[in-house]
Amino acid sequence: MNGPSANSFANRDETLPVLVVSGSEEVSSEAEATGGKRQRVRNKLSATRLREKVQDASEKRASSSNSLQDRLFAKLLQQVIPSEDIDDDQGPADIRSTKYIDRPGFSLPLMTRNFRRFNSRVGVVFVFQTRVLRLVTWRVPSHTLSFLAIYTFICLNPYLLGVLPLALILLGVMVPSFIIRHPPPPTNAPTDTYSAHGPATAPAPSVKPVAEMSKDFFRNLRDLQNSMDDFARIHDKIISFLAPPTNFSNEALSSAIFLYLFASACTMFVASHLLPWRLMFFSAGWIGTCLGHPSIQKAFTSVHEDHVHPRELQAKDWLSTWIENDILLDGELESREVEIFELQRRRGSTEWEGWIFSPSAHDPLSPERISGDRPKGTRFFEDVQPPRGWEWSDKKWTLDLQSREWVEERMITGVEIETEGERWVYDILYDDSDVEEGTATQKGKDKRREWEEGTGKGKTGIWRRRRWVRMVKRRSSTAKLEKPA
Repeated sequence: MNGPSANSFANRDETLPVLVVSGSEEVSSEAEATGGKRQRVRNKLSATRLREKVQDASEKRASSSNSLQDRLFAKLLQQVIPSEDIDDDQGPADIRSTKYIDRPGFSLPLMTRNFRRFNSRVGVVFVFQTRVLRLVTWRVPSHTLSFLAIYTFICLNPYLLGVLPLALILLGVMVPSFIIRHPPPPTNAPTDTYSAHGPATAPAPSVKPVAEMSKDFFRNLRDLQNSMDDFARIHDKIISFLAPPTNFSNEALSSAIFLYLFASACTMFVASHLLPWRLMFFSAGWIGTCLGHPSIQKAFTSVHEDHVHPRELQAKDWLSTWIENDILLDGELESREVEIFELQRRRGSTEWEGWIFSPSAHDPLSPERISGDRPKGTRFFEDVQPPRGWEWSDKKWTLDLQSREWVEERMITGVEIETEGERWVYDILYDDSDVEEGTATQKGKDKRREWEEGTGKGKTGIWRRRRWVRMVKRRSSTAKLEKPA
């Protein structure tokens, strides 16, 4: 194995700690490399680039001749993974499809190669993570106090936040690079001052990916493995903490939280400008950083176990009692009334033939009558199904005896209403109109009245209808859904 390189990033201090929370596993990785046109040409002509190409070509030849199992596995995955082609008629286009983004599909060899490249360059993330942990855990108290001093200045003067990235580039990138380019003489005494005069005596620093199969490469693998575990544990912990009170599995608790958040949002909308935000961020930063000190953590843990934990149980009991007494939920499922119209067609002069059960009344001025379409529905009463997501709450249909009311509600004209008996509503046959619908003359339309009361024994059209109603209720999610007709 190769030793560590000074021009590459890797966490060489200590292993990143793994969070102790239960959870599952999930992986997320991302890698990208870009450069200018001149730099790309220079890289292509460099000796390092040529050596990498030769190495990749040898690896491809070895894989093509010796990794039959990998190629078979890749072919199997291509069969299992669904195609990204989208039919224009099946729904809206997905902008993540390769039709709109020129990105390669899933490939096991490409995945392996990208993972090696990613692992060679991800060390800077773990170095940053390690330094942040050392800072907040007070490994070097002077560094932590310096950080708190800078944080205090930013809280008191927020406009200094714009200076922070510039200062980080100057002091964290430019000055160290200049010192490497102009190193001090090795014979200087410790008390001598650094001199920036004279030409550069050392090459410019550059960041290179760690070599494969080196110690730094395996350090990155170790930290990447632990970071994936940390992410999975944190993800599952957050979901287990936030999901039960917010997904309405316990409707009373979620309703109480919703009311509290709604009241808080309204209050903050009005009074947020009155809060001392600088003092709040200043206090939060100092308190959070001080809690990372080992001595304060021990004291805080002891206080929590002795004084806070017993009162947490009392607070939970009080909250449960308040929710039970003040939060009232609907105990019954929502119910509604649905309707169906029984349509009959006149056959001959006095006989009527059952035609269809339709959700539409098929009145003389309905769009389907004007366009000459046939009514839609089902032939038999037993085939009428409740709407999707609903179920019958009554055992049978009920005839609507208030025929005048539903005619007036729909503003139906040109009909004769039967106020007694079977409550049929007939089409009126005017003297100057044809028998078939949609062929009435303009003169007949001008004389057409809204509706008339009658017994259906006069001159009527070829259609009559009456309304049936039935109650439905929302179906529980545990019940099996039935498809409507």
